[in-house]
Amino acid sequence: MNKSSELIEALDQIEKEKNISKEILLEAMENSLVAACKNHFGKADNIRVNINPQTGEVNVYAEKEIVEEVEDSLTQISVVEAKLKYPKNSVGDIVHVEVTPKKFGRIAAQKAKQVVVQKIREEERKVLFDQYYKKEKDIVTGIVQRYVGNNISINLGKVDAVLTENEQVRGERFKPTDRIKLYVLEVKDTTKGPRIAVSRTHPELVKRLFEAEVTEVKDGTVEIKSISREAGSRTKMAVFTSNPDVDPVGACVGLNGARVNAIVNELRGEKIDITNWNEDPAIFIENALSPAKVISVDVVEEEKSAMVVVPDYQLSLAIGKEGQNARLAARLTGYKIDIKSESQIEEDIEEDIEEDIEEE
Repeated sequence: MNKSSELIEALDQIEKEKNISKEILLEAMENSLVAACKNHFGKADNIRVNINPQTGEVNVYAEKEIVEEVEDSLTQISVVEAKLKYPKNSVGDIVHVEVTPKKFGRIAAQKAKQVVVQKIREEERKVLFDQYYKKEKDIVTGIVQRYVGNNISINLGKVDAVLTENEQVRGERFKPTDRIKLYVLEVKDTTKGPRIAVSRTHPELVKRLFEAEVTEVKDGTVEIKSISREAGSRTKMAVFTSNPDVDPVGACVGLNGARVNAIVNELRGEKIDITNWNEDPAIFIENALSPAKVISVDVVEEEKSAMVVVPDYQLSLAIGKEGQNARLAARLTGYKIDIKSESQIEEDIEEDIEEDIEEE
C-alpha cells in the first residue's frame, strides 16, 4: 500500500471514529499545501492543490495565461508551449498547468499529519461547544472540584465551569465532590474550549428546578408567571393554570410538600412561597403578600403602585424581616407597594379631617 492510499484510509478511519468529514479534512490539507507551495514557488496566488479523494494522489496546478512572450514563468506560458499541451486554447486564455514539485508527496504527508491533528482538536472543541451551548439558560449538574480564590471550579463532565463569587449564594459552602445544580448563564467559544458561566443565585434556577421536579410545570399545564428571589433566603413564585381541574399551587407543593421540599433541599434550605397569579393586580398583590392577611388593596394602574391595608397584628408579617416580604411581593407583581395598618389609615383620615377643619 502506497503513502497516498494510506492517507485516504486514515482519513476514512478518522471520519468514522471522530465524526469529522473527510471532505473537511481534505479541504484543510489542500489549503495547507497551497501555503507550502508559497515557500517553494515564492508565491501561491495562482496555485491550486488537488487531492484525489479516492486515491490520495496530490497534484499541484498553476493558473497561467497564454502569452506571445513570457515575462513571468510562474503566471505565464508561451503560446508555442501551450499549442503542444493545450491545442484548443489561444493567447489570453488561462490554463491549468501541472507544476507538482518532486518529493511533494513527503511534504504532503507531513502537512496532512499537522492538519489532521489540528482539525481533530477544532472539531472536538466545536462538538463540546455545541453540546453545552444547547444547555444555555438551562440547569446542569456539576461536581465541586476546588476553591480557586473566592471562585469555585465545577466539573460538568467533559468541561469545567467557574462559579464566580458574584453568582454564589452568600453563606453556601461546598466540599470537593459535592454534586450541585447550576443555572447556565452563558457559553462562549474560545481557543481552549467552551467557557461556561454558571450561577446559583439566578431566579431562573428555581424555575428550572420546578420544571424538572413538577410534571405539570414541565408539560405546560401549570405556568410559572413570575419569580422574585433573594438567593439563600427566600423566593416568591406566582403560578397559573387554565385547567380548572388542576390546583397550580398544590401541584408545585406536592403531596405532603414532597416536591417543594426537594427543591428547598437543593437550595440548602431557602424558603419558597408559592402563590396564585391573577390578572387582577389587586388580587395578585394580595396573594403575593402571603402569608400576611390583607384587608384591602387600592391599585393605581397608571403609576403601577398600590396601597395595601392590613390588620394591625399583621403589619410586621406583611412587611417581613428587614422589609423582605414587601420587597419580594413588589418584584413579583411589578407594582410599588405601600403597606399600612388599619390604625395608621385611621390616623391618616383623622389628620386629613383636622387639616380640612383648620383650612375652613
